[in-house]
Amino acid sequence: MVSENISLFDMDGTLCDYEKGLKKSLDILKSPDEPFYEPEMLRTKNIKGESRFHYAPSYLKARADLVRLNSEWWAKLPKFKLGFDIWDLAEQLGYRRMILTQGPRRNPNAWAGKKMWIDNNLGQDVDITITRDKGLVYGKILVDDWPEYCLRWLKWRPRGLVIMPASKMNKKFTHPQVIRYTGNNFEQIKKAMSEIIKRSDLCQA
Repeated sequence: MVSENISLFDMDGTLCDYEKGLKKSLDILKSPDEPFYEPEMLRTKNIKGESRFHYAPSYLKARADLVRLNSEWWAKLPKFKLGFDIWDLAEQLGYRRMILTQGPRRNPNAWAGKKMWIDNNLGQDVDITITRDKGLVYGKILVDDWPEYCLRWLKWRPRGLVIMPASKMNKKFTHPQVIRYTGNNFEQIKKAMSEIIKRSDLCQA
């Protein structure tokens, strides 16, 4: 059986501008004398080998958690252009596009909010997988901004391709099967995705 030309798309930091949305919400709640923290400083752990961020204090992380408890917050996140460039390209090239997003373990409202965002921005007929382990899901390409999720997916796909929308957090990340998309290398992305879709491999990309 020939494998399907499936392209998997992350949401936060890929199709949704998660960092912009969180920064806007935290700025509203910020007191005048509070220090400035980038949203990426709220991550619970760092990218392997990356140590340039000083993490935000616990009270600010708790405040961010309260913001993210609201399903409407997730549903109203702004679109992220880099991700939509690839989303549109995948359709042009003939990929079957699917959403592959992680659902926060202790926040079911986020799951509901993500579905609302998809309905509002992509339509109700888009295929969706909400998972705790992206490595379990088949696709020929994965579009995702977070290195750890990409590495987990690539572990089982020795010929797979990852397109990584550029962000501060993945700036130094490199991998032979990952192309970081900055908005200035669209033709490189198009060529790589065109080559992958021509494959007729069995089982794996």
